[in-house]
Amino acid sequence: MTIALIAHDAKKTDMAEWAEYNKGTLSRHTLYATGTTAQVVHRATGLDIIALKSGPLGGDQQIGAMIAEGKVDVLIFFWDPMDTHPHDPDVKALLRLSVLYDIPTACNKRTADFVISSPEWSA
Repeated sequence: MTIALIAHDAKKTDMAEWAEYNKGTLSRHTLYATGTTAQVVHRATGLDIIALKSGPLGGDQQIGAMIAEGKVDVLIFFWDPMDTHPHDPDVKALLRLSVLYDIPTACNKRTADFVISSPEWSA
């Protein structure tokens, strides 16, 4: 499977902890991540991650395009609901695409745990 990882600044620690805990499962899949998220997850896990642009510089749009092209199977996007972001329209477009193309999407650690432990994960 191809998994896209994104975390806003206030959620990068959560993403690193989640990825480290799930390193064994994630290691069996192709991972893409936006800019700094790729660096943070790689430092925490040592996993190979294909780094895209930073979210505000188009990384969210890159992942959105991959979803539209059928190249993403799961989106793990730890976004910060308490902060405004200059690229908020891109964030909303990305979430819209994940729903439109029926991509399992987790926006926090608990949901990501449910997604990764689902029997559908290995289907």
